[in-house]
Amino acid sequence: MAENPPFISATLITKNESHNVHDCLAGIAWVDEIVVVDAESSDDTVARCEALVAALPKEKRPVLKIFVRPWPGFAAQKQFALEQAAGEWVLNLDADERVTPELAREIDEVIRQVETKAGYYIPMLSSFLGKFIHHSGWYPGYHLRLFRRDCTRLQHSHVHEGFIVAGERGYLKNDMLHLTHRTLAESFERMNRYSTLEAQDRLARGQRAQWWDFFVHPLSAFWNRYVYHQGFRDGIHGLILAMVAATVKMALYMKLWELQQKVAVEREA
Repeated sequence: MAENPPFISATLITKNESHNVHDCLAGIAWVDEIVVVDAESSDDTVARCEALVAALPKEKRPVLKIFVRPWPGFAAQKQFALEQAAGEWVLNLDADERVTPELAREIDEVIRQVETKAGYYIPMLSSFLGKFIHHSGWYPGYHLRLFRRDCTRLQHSHVHEGFIVAGERGYLKNDMLHLTHRTLAESFERMNRYSTLEAQDRLARGQRAQWWDFFVHPLSAFWNRYVYHQGFRDGIHGLILAMVAATVKMALYMKLWELQQKVAVEREA
């Protein structure tokens, strides 16, 4: 075992996350450095980050780096945050995610080991309308969030961006909490935003929507969530989640079709 843990940075991208950043940063106050990249928030997100870190005991206070820049997209913003991190290890999270004490201890133990892997997947326990979902295809929902900085880069796309680590990867046991989809209004707002971005990605890859896609994919999404992944075990929340998943697929293929029509019109002009 190493006598001292390697330097670890936590990276976070924000935009109008005043309601989230306090609890998020409180869970990572033990790291050596916190890098916040804010997309020109109109609320007091940045001020709350500064206040939380300033209130920590000086001897335990992490270095806080805050960068305010226009929003270039998820992947580009996370890539910028990664480039600003000084740590040998980087822990990436979003403002609506929480590092539990158990997960913090496990991360500390892992990075202290003499022989470590290049990156680690962390299980995500996500909430939907106030309830943690243990089925429906959401759990454990592993995400690659802990990795060595010098062997990591971003996979660039409009949506579903991810970290690519060169080297062996492992899995942690303790959950990261994801406090998402607090209301149906928020859920549908996310659905609208992400389905638009994914439609753009699919069009760029040459994919085209056919009339049967409007039926097959929504039905398949509902079956996958509610039956195959046993969403019925999550109660009424599982049922609503499966219906939202079906609606997302319907919106996706409708938007892809709409983009196709726009391209066709532009070509004829």
